[in-house]
Amino acid sequence: MENVKRSCLECNESLHGRSDQKFCSDACRNSFNNRERSDSILLMRNINNILRKNRKILFTHSEKNKTKVLREKLIQEGFNFNHFTHIYTTKKGVIYYFCYDYGYLNLEGGYCFIVKDLNEK
Repeated sequence: MENVKRSCLECNESLHGRSDQKFCSDACRNSFNNRERSDSILLMRNINNILRKNRKILFTHSEKNKTKVLREKLIQEGFNFNHFTHIYTTKKGVIYYFCYDYGYLNLEGGYCFIVKDLNEK
C-alpha cells in the first residue's frame, strides 16, 4: 500500500482517516465550497432579485387579474424584459411571459397586458 501524504484542500493541514477525505473539518469544506461557488451564487442572487422586482411591478399594476399598462411605464419603474421565469403559449400561438405567478403579453401600441396565473397554487 502506497503512503501518500494527503492534505486539506483549504488549509493544507495533514489528513488522517478515509483515503478519499479532502478536508480536515466541516468548516474547511464549507469555506472551500463557498469560495468556489461564490460567482455562480452571486449571479443567481442577482437574477432572482431582478425576477422578484419584475413580479412586484406586475403585481402593483394588476387589478382583478387583468390590466393593460404602457410598456414604457414598466421600464421607468425598473422592469427588465430580459428576465422571466417561464413562457406560456396559447393554442392560438399567443405568448405570455411570466415572472412567477404574474405575466404579461406584449400588445401593439407599446402596451402590455398583465395577467395573474390562476393555475398557480
